[in-house]
Parts: sequence; C-alpha cells; structure tokens
Amino acid sequence: MARKSGSRADVTGPAIRRAAETLFAKHGYAAVSMRQIAAEVGVRAGAIYLYTPGKQTLLFELMRDHLEALLEEVGRASADDGPVNELNAFIRCHVGYHFDRRDAVFLAYMELRNLSAENFALIEGLRRKYEDQLERILVDGKREGCFAFEDSRVVTMALIAMLAGVHVWFRDGGRLSRNEVEEIYADLARRMVAAT
Repeated sequence: MARKSGSRADVTGPAIRRAAETLFAKHGYAAVSMRQIAAEVGVRAGAIYLYTPGKQTLLFELMRDHLEALLEEVGRASADDGPVNELNAFIRCHVGYHFDRRDAVFLAYMELRNLSAENFALIEGLRRKYEDQLERILVDGKREGCFAFEDSRVVTMALIAMLAGVHVWFRDGGRLSRNEVEEIYADLARRMVAAT
C-alpha cells in the first residue's frame, strides 16, 4: 500500500506510535480507537492504515520494542565480577530504565490481556527471557555461596514485581534522587537473597 505523496514515514510513523502509547496508557487499549490516534497525530483516520495494519499491531509492537530494548539495556549493564555485582547491575539498570518510560511499562504489564494469542505468546517469550536473565544471576549466586534462598523462580518473580512498580511512585524532584532510589532497590534485592 503506497503512502500519499508528501507523507513522511520517518515522522508520521513514530508519531502514531507515540500517540498510541500515550492514549493506550491513559484510557486503556480497549477504549481507544484508531480514529482517536489519527486525530492525535493530525492525519485522517484512513491514512493511519498506511503506517500500521491496525490497533493490535500497534499494541504488540509497542510491547515488543519496550522489552527488546530492556533486554539490550540489561545486557549492556551486565557485570562480570561476581553474582552480587551482577545483581546490583541488573537491579540498577531495570530501575533506571523504567524512570522515563511510564507509559511503556504500564502497557507491558497491564495490557497483556488485549493481545491476540499469537502476539501474547511472543511477548511472553520476551518477558520470560528477561526473567531468566535475573534467575540465572540468582542461581549462579546461590551455587557460589553468595546468596541464600529457597526457590529461585519465586525470588525472581518477587524481585520483578518489586521492580516493576518504581514508575508508579517515583517523580523527579522528590525526596530521593534517581541514584538513591536505584541504590535502595539494589539493597532491597541483596537483602532478599541474603547476599554476602
């Protein structure tokens, strides 16, 4: 399908994605129409389909891109000097990454129910890959005698749940700086696994 003469895919496409993310996070996926997204961007309702097949694709791509970027960021932040430092790096990276991505984080956790079965499976695969990175750190630490806990999967899910909420309450200019919040969360994680 060809775009209209004079359209700018490099501008309009990303604008559609930003508008969809903002509207989905504010009103919920089910309550937002393609017409609303088009109006937010300033294009005709029919023109939006030149940039995306539909609302489901937008939701899926927003979730996928968020999780792939998170996986890449955590990979870059990985520490090679022992499980305790690796856990610190993972926690600080996760918290820092989520400070400026409130809408993306909300969608990644709250709109899973609106994905098609196929898209849900793909997103769950990425989420599992991310969780597995943290669980590997925990298992390595327990094997090396750095951590003590009963069940690595339960601890992994507890940590992920704790980390996922930082975007809800943190605001710049508040009592704590970003760095202080990252360190508090890293300390909480070390305590949860009885890090030595």
